[in-house]
This record gives sequence, structure tokens and C-alpha cells, in this order.
Amino acid sequence: MRRANRLRRPAQFRRVRQTGRTFSSAWLTLTVAPGRRDGVRCGFITGRRLGKAVQRNRARRRVREAVRLLLPSLTTGYDLLFAIRSPEVIEAPFSQLQADIIRLLRQACLLTTPETEPVSPVSPTSLPQNERGSP
Repeated sequence: MRRANRLRRPAQFRRVRQTGRTFSSAWLTLTVAPGRRDGVRCGFITGRRLGKAVQRNRARRRVREAVRLLLPSLTTGYDLLFAIRSPEVIEAPFSQLQADIIRLLRQACLLTTPETEPVSPVSPTSLPQNERGSP
């Protein structure tokens, strides 16, 4: 995810948590607050109960990638804060994780395309010709 699309400073995280509206699922909590008009910024939080640093970082990377794939279909002008609540995020299939994120974004009315389906992180057409599997 590009730097322009990330919340980076503690004050930014604090503002979203204090002024935002919260939506929850079993794995994640999404907090949405009005932000810049020109784009969407996202932040990711993991608590120590998820495990050691390696596990927390892996959970953040997985959620960040799922959100990155959905960025083009998000309504601009908001700051999003994803708090990872469950260690199941680490082991869950990527499609289920992405479906959970889509469900939260729909609750928050942030998807511009109503029929957004989970996107594969690597589709066969995005690979170079020599790396594609045979059909």
C-alpha cells in the first residue's frame, strides 16, 4: 500500500478512533472517520494478544494486502482504521479474510461498486506469460 494511503502518525490514529464510527466482525473492527477529500487512508492495529511480533506483522500484512486490492473501489474522503481482533486472521484463507473486509466496508457504505467480489492477490493474467500455469 502506498504511503499516501496510510495513516502514519499517532495523532491520526487517535483522531480516527475518537471521531469515527465503528463496525465490527469476528476478526476485525473497522473505524471510519472523514478524512482527506482526495483519497482514502488506512491504518492497521494489532494487539499483543494476537501473539508475538512475527504473528502480529503477518496479520497486518494480510489485512493490508486485502484492503490494497479493494482501494480502487472505495469511496474517497475517509480515513479507515482496521483493528485486528482475532489470531484467526493469520490462518484464514485469503478469500474469507477479504470477504470479511468487504462485509465491513459495505456496512460502512464505502464501496463504490455494489458487487465487489474478493479479488485474487495474483491472478493468472497478472503474471508474465512464462510464469502462467497451463490451462
